[in-house]
Amino acid sequence: MLPFSSSLAGRLVAPVVVLVLAAVVANVGFNAWWAMRQESLAARQRREQVADTLAQSRVAVSAPILAALHRLTGDHYVVWDVANETPGLTTLPVSPVAAALLKQGLVAGAVVLDTLPYRVGTVRSAGVRPETVLVLSPRESVARATWNRVWPMLVVAAGTLATLVPLGLRMTSSIAARLGDIDRHVARIAGGDFGSELQERPPGDEPDEITRLVAGVNRMSQTLAGQRESLVGGERQRLLGQMAAGFAHEVRNAVTGARLAVDLHRRRCHGVEAAKKDDTSLDVAIRQLDVLEEEVRGLLMLGRPEEVATTSFSAAGLLQDVCDLVGPRCSHAGTRIMHQADRDLMVTGRREPLRSALVNLMLNGIDAAGVAGSVYLWAVKDADGIRIGVDDTGPGPAPAIRDAMHEPFVTSKPEGIGLGLAVARTVAESHGGRLEWSRHGDSTRFVIAIPSVAATSAPSSPTGSQATT
Repeated sequence: MLPFSSSLAGRLVAPVVVLVLAAVVANVGFNAWWAMRQESLAARQRREQVADTLAQSRVAVSAPILAALHRLTGDHYVVWDVANETPGLTTLPVSPVAAALLKQGLVAGAVVLDTLPYRVGTVRSAGVRPETVLVLSPRESVARATWNRVWPMLVVAAGTLATLVPLGLRMTSSIAARLGDIDRHVARIAGGDFGSELQERPPGDEPDEITRLVAGVNRMSQTLAGQRESLVGGERQRLLGQMAAGFAHEVRNAVTGARLAVDLHRRRCHGVEAAKKDDTSLDVAIRQLDVLEEEVRGLLMLGRPEEVATTSFSAAGLLQDVCDLVGPRCSHAGTRIMHQADRDLMVTGRREPLRSALVNLMLNGIDAAGVAGSVYLWAVKDADGIRIGVDDTGPGPAPAIRDAMHEPFVTSKPEGIGLGLAVARTVAESHGGRLEWSRHGDSTRFVIAIPSVAATSAPSSPTGSQATT
């Protein structure tokens, strides 16, 4: 197994390298065999041509003729005395030992002289005096011819491998790195890190398959994040509903008992109260109990939405009721409140839930504005429907909770429980609308936007209505 076969880059490059090497070895081997075969055929053809030439020649073989043949063919020639089995004229020096080797080479067809191997062939001249000529063909010429045919292929193969391997490793390493990023990103998603995205840098202008895979994984991550939010939100709402229903039931009973006790006390002490007309403490207590009852009603809406009939009512009257309820809280906090709406502006919806939502928004605005601050409650009609808003001069929601401040139990107040905005959003959505918030200069604005299908306006000319506490 190749040392880098465990990596993706190695698995992609190794087969290519092995195939190229196999192709090179096969081609070199075939060309070597072919070159040897061609060279052997060429040597045999030369010998046949020499044999034909000598056979047709009527001139006795001489040293110049042998030298000329040696220069033309590269072979060595030895005139052999068959009767005495000794060499005569020759193109290479022949010692007694070499003569003995030539005698053996006639039988074997090959001989080694001075460490050089030769092939031995015989030619019979047909001159005036017929002679036998030994033709010694160097085997080195065959090897040289084979090498001359093979080495260009070896150079090309080496250059191909030198280019292919680094380039293949670079390309496959890039692909492997991108796939590794995807693998680690999927592992993070599997570990619960939903919603995160992998920033893919495509290798070119056109997106490739890996780029599309990254986009698909990112979409999957966002989808899983949304589904987790839905599941968590649903479970939170379910638990909140169970808690709110039980809590609101108990508090509502206590508020009802306290309200009855205050009313009974006021009837019993009517004469005393008549003497002290300036004493409004009981009225303040009753209003505080009314505010508490509104907040309890909002909790009941979160836990168990009430089936309240849709009616048409005055927006100005709704705003006046809200200001009357929160007036004592505003006086205690030293905050100024104002409200304004067209007297003829009518709202079609569920009045009690809307009042509960606005009371929660107003209480938040009073807490945010503080001493010497102001809260402005208003209602207008636009092309989309009715917008009922609360503006306060407070600093606005803390940046850390702005994205989740509409969720239950999300709050920046040390003593808060984070249900006011959740109640307001639930009421807005139950009317087919939405809860919006924004900053306008130094003011914070929360708006309940109700669609036009839930809002009507009388044709009379608008007039303003304002109350200040």
